[in-house]
Amino acid sequence: MLAKSARLTESADFARATKSGLRFSTQHFVGYLYPTQLDQPARAGLIISKNVGGSVTRHRIARQVRHTLREIYPQLPTGGLLVIRALNSADGAEASQEVTKIVGQLLKKFSEKVEQK
Repeated sequence: MLAKSARLTESADFARATKSGLRFSTQHFVGYLYPTQLDQPARAGLIISKNVGGSVTRHRIARQVRHTLREIYPQLPTGGLLVIRALNSADGAEASQEVTKIVGQLLKKFSEKVEQK
């Protein structure tokens, strides 16, 4: 579980990250990273719709993704907003590997963008 200060809770932050952030997708997940200039800790959130499955399936996937995010969280840039969206065909068995891959690719895109400036 992420600390309360590390969680995305405002719908405006989710919208900002998903509409204007860097994006990388895999077969089962899409990740968004919106870098901000704020001097706050990074925050992360999940979007898992009912299209993914029943309540038990959605909560199992959410737990697996949150556990993975907890390990990856220190790598996120200061002030960054990270959103992980599970797609219709999300599979809990590979969630950890895919989320790790997504965050790695997003951080790579972020560092390339910073170097260009």
